[in-house]
Amino acid sequence: MGRVAAPVALLAALVVLGASAGEDVQLSGVFQELVKSECHFINGTDRVRFVKRFIYNREQYVHFDSDVGHFVGDTPYGEKVARYWNSNPEWMEYRRAAVDRHCRHNYELSTPFLVKRRVPPSVSISL
Repeated sequence: MGRVAAPVALLAALVVLGASAGEDVQLSGVFQELVKSECHFINGTDRVRFVKRFIYNREQYVHFDSDVGHFVGDTPYGEKVARYWNSNPEWMEYRRAAVDRHCRHNYELSTPFLVKRRVPPSVSISL
């Protein structure tokens, strides 16, 4: 309980004193972090491309493309993040295996429900 008491007391003191990050700073209060994973299937599972995009406030800053095989920075900050992530070989192997683990696995699970249930279109012509 003693480990929790000190941070809580500090937070209470800051709230009571009215501490703020800056007097003149206007903050919108809305920040958005978005991570999108995409699987692109060409001819079933013969050719599969996995793309993972990292977006902050509507700007993509880094992405992973399985065709390229490593992270690519799209902004100056994203280049730093990509260098850091690419420097870890175990993390990169985990990302490269996402094609099999994520895309092909989900394709096999969803194929009976989506692909094989297609109904041929029926057309009726009336005057």
